[in-house]
Amino acid sequence: MPQAHTEDFLATCASLTDQALEQRLPTIDQAPARLHEAMRYSVLGGGKRIRPALAMATACAAGGQPEQALTGACAVELIHAYSLIHDDLPAMDDDDLRRGRPTTHIRFDQATAILAGDALQALAFEWLAGEASLPAGTRLAMVQTLAAASGTLGMVGGQAIDLAAVGQSLDLEALEQMHRRKTGALIEASVRLGLLSAVPADDGVRTRLQAPLDSYARAIGLAFQVQDDLLDIEGDTEVTGKRQGSDAARSKPTYPALMGVDSARRYLDTLLDQCRDSLSGFGPEADALRGMAEFVVSRRY
Repeated sequence: MPQAHTEDFLATCASLTDQALEQRLPTIDQAPARLHEAMRYSVLGGGKRIRPALAMATACAAGGQPEQALTGACAVELIHAYSLIHDDLPAMDDDDLRRGRPTTHIRFDQATAILAGDALQALAFEWLAGEASLPAGTRLAMVQTLAAASGTLGMVGGQAIDLAAVGQSLDLEALEQMHRRKTGALIEASVRLGLLSAVPADDGVRTRLQAPLDSYARAIGLAFQVQDDLLDIEGDTEVTGKRQGSDAARSKPTYPALMGVDSARRYLDTLLDQCRDSLSGFGPEADALRGMAEFVVSRRY
């Protein structure tokens, strides 16, 4: 997929996601108003919407339409937003800037930020469980998928390992395992949610598509993190919306720190090849996924 088409697809997915989130999130005229304001501030404050787009692109690859994956896309974005709120807290990564704006605990206060994250996590599962257009078994599978990706064997576990690793030396295998949980788990869940949305009844199609899509998701999840690590060194704060050099300042283990910048770039190329190979059995219906892999490894924000 040409870059212009990929950017159009991403823009369409972001628009669909933003509209749905705007409509579904609690409004500030409902009590508790300050908590609802913090939730909306955190979720609607921009962002690449990569995870929702992956869910929608996967729905297309499975023969469906982007809109079929919208509830799953919004749910995974709520989990992502909650994780960013908590990651930014002083007890975690202690960041004051996110998406070019003050982080939630700076804009509001720490207690409100914690509660906003808690509420977003609960709301994500409420949306999945209540999606009446899908069979009950599919909804259960989606809840299980997102819960597993969010817990101790997924995102939260990866964050715990990351915090414990500050100032420590990790080998490449340990670093990869950490990021497969911290970053990769939600990305892999996005792809699975897209497949479940488009193929709600498993008549053999879902089983056939699962393995290559899982392989793609693992590769793009790591590629996303490697590029994030490179942007921490080379990125522009005004473009990325985050403080440049924040990982290095906290002595966090990263791919460039372990491998060197040039080797990290070569590893990105390897991961991109893995994405392409994983989709070799698909036709044009997977072009959005192919384009997203290209985007992830070349993005500047």
